[in-house]
Amino acid sequence: MTKRFRLRPGPLTPKSGKCSKTNARCHPQLFTPPPAPPAPPPSEQTPPAPPTAGEIVDNVAKRSGLSKEELALAKSLVEDGQDHLFAHWDAGESKKIKSQMKQLVALHKSYPLENGLLSYTANARKLLLASKEGKNPLEGWVPKVPKGEALELGTEKYDALEAKGLESIGKTGFVLVAGGLGERLGYNGIKVELPTETCTSMCYLEYYITTILSIQAKHAAPGTFLPLAIMVSDDTHDKTLALLKKNKYFGMRINDVTLMKQEKVAAIMNNDGGIAQSESDPFSIESKPHGHGDVHSLMHSNGLPKKWLDMGLEYAVFFQDTNGLGFHTLAAFLGVSMELDLVMNSLAIPRKAKQAVGAVCDLTSSSGESMTINVEYNQLDPLLRATVSKAGDVNDKKTGWSPYPGNINQLLFRLAEYKVNLDKTSGVMGEFVNPKYADDAKTKFKKPTRLECMMQDYPQVLKGTEDSKKVGFTSVAAGLCFSPVKNATADGAKKQKEGTHPAVAFSGESDQYAAVAMCLRAAGCRVQKGQVKTFLGVSMESGPFLVVHPAVCCQPSHYKGVFVGGDKINILGGSTLIVKGKGKLVVESLKLDGALIVDTGDDPASTLTIKDVVVENEGWMEKPIEEGMPSAEWMKMRGYFMERKEACYITNVPKRGVGKFGVSGPGYRVDAGAGQTAKWMWVEEEPKEEKGVMGFGGGSKDEEGETVGCSPCNVM
Repeated sequence: MTKRFRLRPGPLTPKSGKCSKTNARCHPQLFTPPPAPPAPPPSEQTPPAPPTAGEIVDNVAKRSGLSKEELALAKSLVEDGQDHLFAHWDAGESKKIKSQMKQLVALHKSYPLENGLLSYTANARKLLLASKEGKNPLEGWVPKVPKGEALELGTEKYDALEAKGLESIGKTGFVLVAGGLGERLGYNGIKVELPTETCTSMCYLEYYITTILSIQAKHAAPGTFLPLAIMVSDDTHDKTLALLKKNKYFGMRINDVTLMKQEKVAAIMNNDGGIAQSESDPFSIESKPHGHGDVHSLMHSNGLPKKWLDMGLEYAVFFQDTNGLGFHTLAAFLGVSMELDLVMNSLAIPRKAKQAVGAVCDLTSSSGESMTINVEYNQLDPLLRATVSKAGDVNDKKTGWSPYPGNINQLLFRLAEYKVNLDKTSGVMGEFVNPKYADDAKTKFKKPTRLECMMQDYPQVLKGTEDSKKVGFTSVAAGLCFSPVKNATADGAKKQKEGTHPAVAFSGESDQYAAVAMCLRAAGCRVQKGQVKTFLGVSMESGPFLVVHPAVCCQPSHYKGVFVGGDKINILGGSTLIVKGKGKLVVESLKLDGALIVDTGDDPASTLTIKDVVVENEGWMEKPIEEGMPSAEWMKMRGYFMERKEACYITNVPKRGVGKFGVSGPGYRVDAGAGQTAKWMWVEEEPKEEKGVMGFGGGSKDEEGETVGCSPCNVM
C-alpha cells in the first residue's frame, strides 16, 4: 500500500531546511513593519515639480484633438526653446488651443525655408546676436560707382536707347508690389484705388493696367497678351480683387492677372528668438510683414518666370503701387539693359550727397567678390569714409550730384537668368533685423521686432556667379520717373520744410502733370509753367493740368507722333488739356488758354486732326476745400477740389445732331466732314445755331431743339 504525504505550505530556510516562523513571506500576519517616520510639517514639504512644456503639450493634445502635424510642430517648438507658447495651455479651452496652433502652422508653412518656423527663429538668433554686437554687414566691402547710364530726356542718347527698348517692350511682364493700405495717408482703402489726379479721377490700378494694354496694342506681337502679377497681403487681397471685378479688370483679361498673397512672419520678443504673443491674449501669435523681398519667392511659387518665358516674354519689370510716373521711362530702361547686357537693372534718380535715399553701389570684397546693390544712405557715408575717402559721401564738383545714383525700387530683370536663379534659391532673399532696444546693453526690446527682406537685395543671390557682373542702373531725372505718394499730408509738409520732397497726394498729382509737360516740351511744344499754390502746408506748381491717356501716349516718343506741330502748339500755364481715345490723333497747331478735352473714340481706325484751334475759356482750376464742405477722403488728402467752369470738347465720336465732329464751350464751331481735317476758328460774336454745329454761349440747341450742355466732369 502506497503512503501519501501532504506537504505543508511554507518555505524552508536555506540553511536548515526548517520552517522559519519569523519569515514575513511565510507568515505575513506575524510580521510587524517598523513605524514610519513622522511627516514633516507642511511648511517643509517639497512641492511637486510643475509639468514641463512638453508634458503640457502631451496632456492637452489628447483632449484638444490636435492633429499629428500640429502636435509635431508644438513639440519641435518646445525643443526650440519656445516653452512660453504653451505654458498657459492647461487652463485653456480646446477651441483657443486649436486657434493658436492654426496660427503657428500657417506661419511655419508660409516661411519659404525648409524647416519653416525653426529656420526663422534660428536666423533671428543669429542676426540679433550680430546686431547686439554691433557688427557691420558691409565690413570688408569697398564701394565704387556701378555700371550704368545717366539719361536726359530730349537728347539723342535718350532717343536711341528708347527706340532700342521699344523692340522688347512688347515682350515684358509686369509685377506690381502693392501690399499696403492707405490709412497712413488718411485714406480708408487700398492705395492702388486712390486717384492719380483730380481731372479724371483715374485710380492708380486703372492707370497701370491701361498703360500695359496700350503697350500691348502698340508694341506686342499679334496674339500676345502682356501679364500683370500683383503682390497683395491679407489686408489688401479681397479689396484688390473687388476693385478688379467691379471694373471688369479695367479691360485686361482675367487670366492675365495673378494675385500673389504675401503672408506675415512671427514677431520676435527677445534676443533668444522667442516668438511673441499678444499682450492681451496669449493664444494669439503676434505677426508682422516680412518686407517686399517676398515678391521673388511668390513669383517662384506661382511658377510665373517659367510661364512668362513659355509665352515668349523676355523681361519682367517690378514697380511700386503709388508712383504715377513709373512707366514714362520704361522703353529707355529696357534699352539700357539691352545695350549693356544686364540681367538686372535698377531705375535710379540723381541724388545729392547724404540725401535720405538708398544708393546703388558696386561693392567689392577683400576676397574679390563683387555685387552691385542698394546701400542705405546712413550706411554709405561711413562706408566711404572707412574705405575710399575721409570726405565720405560728397557731390561731384562737375555735376553737383553724388556719383552714386539713388535707388527708387523699380527693377528690371531678364527672365531667362531670373528663372534660373529663382530655381536655385526658391526666391528667398537675405534677411536683416532692426530691433529698437530699450536699454544700453541691448538686452530688451521696446516692442517685438521681425526679420525683413527687400526685393532690391536680389544681387546677393548672384554672388560668385557670372550674372553678378551683369547688374547695373539707369538714372533719369526724378521729375520724369519718380513721385511716390507715401506720406500723410501733415508729414509731407514737414518734410518739405526740411528740404525733402513731400511725397503726398498733391505733389504726386502736380508731378504727374509736370511729367506730361516734359514730354510735350521734348516734342517741341511750348508749355508754360503754372503758378505755385499751397494746400494744407504743401506748396507745388498748379497747372497746366495735362492728362494724356496711356492709350494715346505712354512713352515720350509717342508724343512726337501725336503733337506733330512742335512750337505751333502753345499751352498756357493755367490751362487744362485732357486727351483720350483709341483713334489716331494728330495735333498740328493749337493755342490753349482754358480747358480742352479731346476724345478720338474707341475705333483705332479713325483719325482726328486738330489744326488752327484757339481755345479761350474760363477753364478749370484747383480750389481749396472749405471747412464743412462735403468731400471724399481722397480730396481731403489734397486739400482742394477741381472747379470745372468751362471746357471745350473736341471729338470724332458721332453725337446726335452734331455730325462727325463736335465741340462744346463758348465761342467754337466746326467746319469739317468725316475724314477731313478739323479746322477750328475763334468766333468773336455769339455763334449762330447751325445744323451739325455745337456752339455754346450759354448753351445752344441741337437739331431737335434740345439744349446741349457741357461734357461730364468725370471725363475719362
